[in-house]
Amino acid sequence: MPSFFDALTSDLPFIRNALFAGLIASAAFGVVGTYVVARRISYIAASIAHSVLGGIGAALYLQRAHGFSWLHPIVGALAAALLSALIIGLVSLYANEREDTIIGAIWATGMAAGLLFLHYTPPPAIDAMSFFFADILIISTDELKAVAALAAVVLAIGILYYNKFVAICFDEEFARIRGVNVSGYYLLLLGLTAISVVLLVTLVGIILAIALLTLPAALASRFALRLWQMMIIAILLSAAFVGSGLATSYRLETPTGPTIILIAAAAYFAVLLGERLRG
Repeated sequence: MPSFFDALTSDLPFIRNALFAGLIASAAFGVVGTYVVARRISYIAASIAHSVLGGIGAALYLQRAHGFSWLHPIVGALAAALLSALIIGLVSLYANEREDTIIGAIWATGMAAGLLFLHYTPPPAIDAMSFFFADILIISTDELKAVAALAAVVLAIGILYYNKFVAICFDEEFARIRGVNVSGYYLLLLGLTAISVVLLVTLVGIILAIALLTLPAALASRFALRLWQMMIIAILLSAAFVGSGLATSYRLETPTGPTIILIAAAAYFAVLLGERLRG
């Protein structure tokens, strides 16, 4: 078998597409993951990730059963993620309802709806597990362009409103006193999280999405003193995990998504253990 680097330069576009998609999306993961970890909304991100199955299932059902040939699953995933983020945000801000309750409801409803849509989708049959554990190696050139477009949107908004997001992550009350629209920027942050989740589901699947969103940022927080430093380190770590995971899975012939996550988790726990031993 040729080495991973030989495969990159050979006539194997799926290897290059996977690497480019992972590296491009890592920039978005580093920025949004930092906000998610700082704002402590990882469970909201996990709920959005699981609700995405409802959008994917609906898109496939409409595509096959009703002739919506233009309706790509990534469009359904994006719609479901944004809708879930909006519902969770509005309920937690304005309704007299516990946030953890609506998070659990969105989580379960999205998955149940997705499985039902997939059940009634005309043949050929669809394996639901393929969405829980996606394969980054099957990303097409068109999907790579979609990943790049979504990542560009996330980066642009995340950087443009950096100061506002910092304010709502660390001191909502002070931000409100200074006239910042805390509710509006919180909903915007959830929207960015939703877009990032769709990117992650495309690369590593629903189950592993939350890990790649939070582990690089959580690890970066051990070394950074400021939020922007945490973002840069998280971006670099995410890119390193994706690249090393691809190379390792290619060499060992293991599933790529789980390999990436295990490398990230191993790095995170190694740092925690090192800190404990030094302490």
